[in-house]
Amino acid sequence: MKIYKFSVVIEKDAEGYYAFCPELQGCYAQGDTYEEVLENIKDAIRLHVEDRQANGEEVPQLDSVSLTSLEVAV
Repeated sequence: MKIYKFSVVIEKDAEGYYAFCPELQGCYAQGDTYEEVLENIKDAIRLHVEDRQANGEEVPQLDSVSLTSLEVAV
């Protein structure tokens, strides 16, 4: 079993939480709580990687990830 490391972006909105994995196009999940969305995105990533492996596709990995917040005056 190989261990993969992916970046995950989690956003909160009025209806709960939304998460996506930038390395895996189309891999996203939703949840009512932060903990739920973490479990859901983990499952979505696992299924996405299993599908890629089954089809002989490469599983993309990033060497590093940078995340920052910016304030922009308009």
